[in-house]
Amino acid sequence: MADELVLYTNPMSRGGTARWMLEETGQAYKAEIVDYARMKSPEYLTVNPMGKVPALRHGATLVTESAAICAYLADAFPEAGLAPPHGSRLRGPYYRWMFFAAGPLEASLTDKALGVTIRPEQVRMVGYGTREQTLAALEDELKRSEYIAGHRFTAADVYVGSHVGFGLMFGTIDKRPAFERYWALLSARPAAVRAREIDDRLTAESRKAG
Repeated sequence: MADELVLYTNPMSRGGTARWMLEETGQAYKAEIVDYARMKSPEYLTVNPMGKVPALRHGATLVTESAAICAYLADAFPEAGLAPPHGSRLRGPYYRWMFFAAGPLEASLTDKALGVTIRPEQVRMVGYGTREQTLAALEDELKRSEYIAGHRFTAADVYVGSHVGFGLMFGTIDKRPAFERYWALLSARPAAVRAREIDDRLTAESRKAG
């Protein structure tokens, strides 16, 4: 019997990235909806001590952090073809851009959303340098390739693409042609559409109940 997959999520959260990734694997999974009050409960803190979603339980294995969940699922279900094979030269770019999004991109977009300004003398202390450098690096790569790690869709696109999609929606990423082209390509994928429809329905139900 296969180990059960359980996604701890909330439809109005970054859990949408993990749901999209699960939909891409084609595996059956159970979603446990965690409201924001419960995220800080002693029960849920045993799942994620950070008190946030998403989290993934796969049998006895527990994974938190969206990037880690995406990378884990790609390796756990290689038949889905969501990661370059081990030994492939594309394994490097795959990890590079996955962690670029988890590090420099995430930090720069958060600072933009919070109105944090990095002074010139602080640039060397900041992992992403400047927001413009970060966006320029991502834009340059997306001008070179259809997907972020070569010419085939991978789990890195789920994670990087989620950042781009949210950034375009909330104004933390500029509406440049490379970014808009990339998000249009990814957001039309059947798995992305399914994940979005599920979370939209859950959001509507929650608002109606509230």
